[in-house]
Amino acid sequence: MALSLIEELPKIVKEGRAEAARILERINSGNALALQTNELVLPSKDVSGLFRGEMPSSDESEWKNRLIYGDNILVMQGLLAGDPTSGLESMRGKIDLIYIDPPFDSKADYRTKITLPNINLSQKPTVIEQFAYADTWKDGTVSYLKMIYPRLVLMRELLSEKGSIYVHIDWHVGHYVKILLDDIFGKENFLNDIVWSFNLIGGNAKKYEKNHEYIYWYKKNNSSYIFNKDDARQPYSKEFLSKLKMNENGDYVYSRGLGRDGEKLNRKKESTINPLGKSPSDVWDDVKNYSPTRNERLGYATQKPERILERIIKASSNENSIVADFFGGSGTTAAVAEKLGRRWISSDIGKPSIMVQRKRLIDNEVKPFLYQSIGDYQKEALESSRMFKRIGDLSAVIISLFSDDSGSGALSFGSEHPQNLGYIKDKKTLVFIDSPNKMTGRATLKKAIELRDNFLGGWDKVVVLGWNFAYDISSAINELSDSRLEILVIPPDLLDKLKSKATYKKLVDSGKIRFSSLQYLTIKPIEKKVYDSELEELTIKLDNYILLSPDNIPLDDADKKSLQELLAHDPLALIEYWSIDPDYDGVTFRSKWQDYRENIANDGDPLHVVYEAKIMVARKERRVVSVKAVDVFGFESVVKAEV
Repeated sequence: MALSLIEELPKIVKEGRAEAARILERINSGNALALQTNELVLPSKDVSGLFRGEMPSSDESEWKNRLIYGDNILVMQGLLAGDPTSGLESMRGKIDLIYIDPPFDSKADYRTKITLPNINLSQKPTVIEQFAYADTWKDGTVSYLKMIYPRLVLMRELLSEKGSIYVHIDWHVGHYVKILLDDIFGKENFLNDIVWSFNLIGGNAKKYEKNHEYIYWYKKNNSSYIFNKDDARQPYSKEFLSKLKMNENGDYVYSRGLGRDGEKLNRKKESTINPLGKSPSDVWDDVKNYSPTRNERLGYATQKPERILERIIKASSNENSIVADFFGGSGTTAAVAEKLGRRWISSDIGKPSIMVQRKRLIDNEVKPFLYQSIGDYQKEALESSRMFKRIGDLSAVIISLFSDDSGSGALSFGSEHPQNLGYIKDKKTLVFIDSPNKMTGRATLKKAIELRDNFLGGWDKVVVLGWNFAYDISSAINELSDSRLEILVIPPDLLDKLKSKATYKKLVDSGKIRFSSLQYLTIKPIEKKVYDSELEELTIKLDNYILLSPDNIPLDDADKKSLQELLAHDPLALIEYWSIDPDYDGVTFRSKWQDYRENIANDGDPLHVVYEAKIMVARKERRVVSVKAVDVFGFESVVKAEV
């Protein structure tokens, strides 16, 4: 029997408050998650395959807008905590406006359509997204409200004293979300229930057509809040404008007989209108199309028209205010905030969303922005698991499930040795299980090599099994160039399969578990042409792209087969986006040149990136060039070369 929402609401509020309190306590104690900066993007998309202009630069000390990949409950923890080591201050009380458009349909299709040369794929959500969506809707609206409550609490913490929040929602859960908003922000801080009417065509013949959604607007507290009334005015109707006349002072006026389409009528025969538009109301019926205009349209299912965000951002923020959207979707909030001179933060848990946003922002030639991420998803999943309460328990299970290509199974050393180590007896191979609490990177690989060479007299080979990988892991592998080191990916849905003893037994009995190789990119030797004492031209060419096993990509079997065929003859077709840092400092990847699929300004081919870039740079005796690629599934690879 379905849970009664009336009975469950007090429990939802109690649990949500407790979860938010635990998060805030963790932040205040200094144990919060940190945001990892993957890329500083200095937008400069390729238009001809040759970049001869001055390379874009950025003042590192200035504020940087932020595009963040990750579950927003983790993203907001990172924002609240800040990171003094990287110069990122806490955002607590710094954000003037938050707009969110959270998913509100449990039956929505979250698959992503991917068009590749001669094939179309339907990508299921990533494992991280699947976890999130399953948790959001497992008990219907009850689960959804449990998901949203602590997130709204953290959003309130991020808002400035003059800040406000707009929550875009529809009939599925809107009235229940409003109850939670009343509890978190206070009923007295509720400002408007905005109705957006957008003229849907067609629908159910047995009931009234649905053609509106709600936007709930709350201020943070009883103090003053930003509201620029003139910027929120709605345009007059065409009929009203056609009946205006100009008086001797050059003002447009209307007469009493025209009705109430403009400013409120007074007793005078004629009244001067406000040229900016009619006084703003809580019914927005002037943005008629549910889909964005043709020029805006990105093929993203939940995309909203820019005009909606323009009105909200103009009305409830000032120039240079920070505007945030934690369900970023297609990036409309960030794109409009940039156009209106606001600073912005946009995050999303979906890799497709992040890729769409990054391309959109580069297309719009925005100011430099940070691309960041949170990597501790497996840690969160582990903490929710009832079967494995300690990392060591989990490592022991993974060792029992692992076998090499010949089928030789791994064994545990026993309780007297570290539980994250195992071995394959006949091969003298050491197996190192990295922690789900951290990213597997260069330091981990060096530690594994040291263990291989010294632990219990040494081993012929070490295999590292990792959950999360640093974005530059392929570069680290290339630099170490150790033939006796192998790195494999732990199946991303393994924790879900280990939630109970029954599912674990089923997994062991089936023997169906695959630890896959990492994907990696290769480039051809970089060519350098010296022009004079000041300039040189670098020619950078993509060589090959090796994808990890299609078995680890959320596709149907038929699509996996099509993907295998494409990989056999056109592997670089999988590159969605690639960028170049011609002077990599070993710390921050500064993306100073970019190309991506659908950029047809250079080669007219929307299904391939260009494979070669020529970049004119200041002459140096020695430089390190770093190349980053992201494939259509969101996997990242980085390769470096010394020139």
